[in-house]
Amino acid sequence: MDLDEAYTVVGEFGWYQKRVTGFLVLLQIYVACQSMLIVLVGAVPEYHIDNEDIPFNKEEFTKHVHFANNFTSIVSEWYLIKHEAYKVNLASSLFFVGLLIGNVLFGPLSDKLGRRPVYLTGLFFDNIFGYCSALAPNYVFFAASRLFVGIMNGGMSLVSFVLTQEYVGKSYWALTGSLTNLSFALGIAFYALLGYYIRDWRTLAIIANSPGLIFFLLSLLLPESPRWLYSQGYKDKAEEILQHMARGNGNQCAKIHLKECAVTRKSSDSAHSVFDIVKYGVLFWRTIILMYIWYVCSLVYYGLTLNAGELKGNLYLNVALYGLVEVPAFPLCLFFIEKSWSGRQKATAGFLVFAGFACIFTLFLPDNNRFFLTPTTLALFGKLSVSAAFNVVYIYTSELYPTVVRNAGLGVCAMACRFGGILAPFVPSMKSLNPSMPFMTFGISGISAGILSLLLPETLNKPIAERIEDLQPPAYQLLTKGNRVQDST
Repeated sequence: MDLDEAYTVVGEFGWYQKRVTGFLVLLQIYVACQSMLIVLVGAVPEYHIDNEDIPFNKEEFTKHVHFANNFTSIVSEWYLIKHEAYKVNLASSLFFVGLLIGNVLFGPLSDKLGRRPVYLTGLFFDNIFGYCSALAPNYVFFAASRLFVGIMNGGMSLVSFVLTQEYVGKSYWALTGSLTNLSFALGIAFYALLGYYIRDWRTLAIIANSPGLIFFLLSLLLPESPRWLYSQGYKDKAEEILQHMARGNGNQCAKIHLKECAVTRKSSDSAHSVFDIVKYGVLFWRTIILMYIWYVCSLVYYGLTLNAGELKGNLYLNVALYGLVEVPAFPLCLFFIEKSWSGRQKATAGFLVFAGFACIFTLFLPDNNRFFLTPTTLALFGKLSVSAAFNVVYIYTSELYPTVVRNAGLGVCAMACRFGGILAPFVPSMKSLNPSMPFMTFGISGISAGILSLLLPETLNKPIAERIEDLQPPAYQLLTKGNRVQDST
């Protein structure tokens, strides 16, 4: 039997998979706390300077600055205001630089070495560097540790997402992908709740990082991905894990006998790498479009989320709302992507275009609008829509790449995504050029990415490609059998 038939026998989403994927879904709460750490840890408490005329000298300046004692942050501890204020955004951007590096490194590594060992390594060091951030003696150490947290967090979360998908049958990928992103949204709200009760930034950072230790210890029990094992030619090991899954699902009588993989690990054709994405035209053009879509999703998503700390009103409520507003996005996403008239392609386009227009329309509404529709409300609708788009893109991308380069493809796309995250903290500063620039940037980016997504193929109800050759049309395969060589593009 082939792999998809084996998942049907085992149970595509049986009790065993529900426990394993549920655990990995909950991991996203920890990932969200690490990603959003700077929103509260880098928040600016109210302060006043009792002598505005003093020349800027760090030692002299700090004597005249008085912060409110409602909470502490790296701003109040290291006086990151006025000329030093840029350091907060710099620390945030360094985290996203780390995410970029982690995506580039961990994606290909997990395709080559396996999902499980790469995931466990990333999670272990993510914890270590997380505690380094909480105990940082100065700003430089804190910023450097945030860079390394980003590397480990980005790589580990990417591999855990792929594991979540590959433990279940293809028909449940939309569900598990949506639950993963829903958990991230709830993690933002959970982090806001922690911040509300824990006002000391170091204590908050330690508490937010500590669940990672529990997740690491429990992750030692996770099996390797059967899809990865099979794609690498480890047929016997894949059968063993699938048999274990079947027993965990209560199917004691299941007999799993996979047919020989067309490409074995020892064959020269199976030595796949990230360079295959450039080598094969069918993958190259998909990747170019997907990279831009991921970049836009990240730019708009994190631009709106990180901006929550600058909104008027209660800081903790604003952060929680920007997390909770994503919750309705996931039932919407699941509804649209499973419909034949929408699918993955049109759902991605629709959500991105809607997010773009929502951001643009915020420019034409007054702040004191007596109706429900205010700029803040539209910004929240934009966040909801781009969250739905982000969710679809994760699922869509994992279906567009074959198993042998799935993590490498996701890694390259996530790399582009991180460029959006790096720039996102600085987009609000474009207000100094023109007050409409930030939301105009978000709006135009969203609309253009939505239009480009229509160039990608639909994957709804299509089989998952295990090899790059599976992406080729039947005509190509027939010509190859006839010993006529064509360009694989």
